[in-house]
Amino acid sequence: MHPVGRPPGRRVIAAAGAVVVVALGACGSEAMPERGETVSVPPRTTAPPPAAAQATEKDFDARNFSDPLRIDNAWSPLEPGMRFVYEGRADRGQGRLPHRVVFTVTDLTKVIDGVRSVVLWDRDFNGGRLREGELAFHAQDDDGNIWNMGEYPEEYDGGRVAGAPDTWISGVAGARAGVLMRGLPRPGTTSYLQGWAPEIEFSDRARVHRTGARDCVPAGCFRDVLVTDETNPLEPADGHQRKYYAEGVGNIRAAPVGGREKEVLVLTEVVRLSPAEMTAVRREALALDRRGYRTSRDVYGRTPPAQPRSRP
Repeated sequence: MHPVGRPPGRRVIAAAGAVVVVALGACGSEAMPERGETVSVPPRTTAPPPAAAQATEKDFDARNFSDPLRIDNAWSPLEPGMRFVYEGRADRGQGRLPHRVVFTVTDLTKVIDGVRSVVLWDRDFNGGRLREGELAFHAQDDDGNIWNMGEYPEEYDGGRVAGAPDTWISGVAGARAGVLMRGLPRPGTTSYLQGWAPEIEFSDRARVHRTGARDCVPAGCFRDVLVTDETNPLEPADGHQRKYYAEGVGNIRAAPVGGREKEVLVLTEVVRLSPAEMTAVRREALALDRRGYRTSRDVYGRTPPAQPRSRP
């Protein structure tokens, strides 16, 4: 889910969030955490039909999204008000510098290609400086698949907006939605596009690499971890990137397999924001949304404004 010139999956780790942190072998509880608290959640008790769960980009159908804002896929649940922090290092042409991504699930929505989608706000810091602020749009279909509906990534230079050339929106300029996470991912199944935007050569492709892995990151230790392999076939020099997903949590690690940037990110913190903090998040995300109509008139300008969930 990254535009041309970026390492495979950099946007994915920011876009595939977690609801809670679960300890290795912990029992489940459906209670939402207080700010800064971590709890465990039970796994899904029902699974989507196997055939539908192996969706590819060709299966997109706006009629198959009866409740698109409910993103409860076990491998990438997204609950409004949750904030996830990822830290690591990356080489953006100035050597390997500290890299930090702060990803927040807002309570805003935007209709894209006929589907009301969750608005996600992502801030990308490299070498201690804010380099990018992004709105991403996800929705879950009735078979449990999470779809990537588009992205508006603002680039910053010296604290000022330098443009958003890698914006893409499903249904605009030939772009199409892609699958971010299948409802029932299984090894040995076909690969799938995570989005297609020919104008910017965005064609990230993923496949299930393995299941049953174990991994520890600062946010906790996990078993039965799902690992995916992601790449952009149009940018072979970017290499591949492995993404690690903990059930009931979401993306916990990104690790490079070759490539120039060699970005590594691990989940360090998960918190539920307070009402006051969510008000600030909403204000910032809406400011990005408004700027998008000026910065990307031909693409983002063709979407309706973002709205709070409470509106019909």
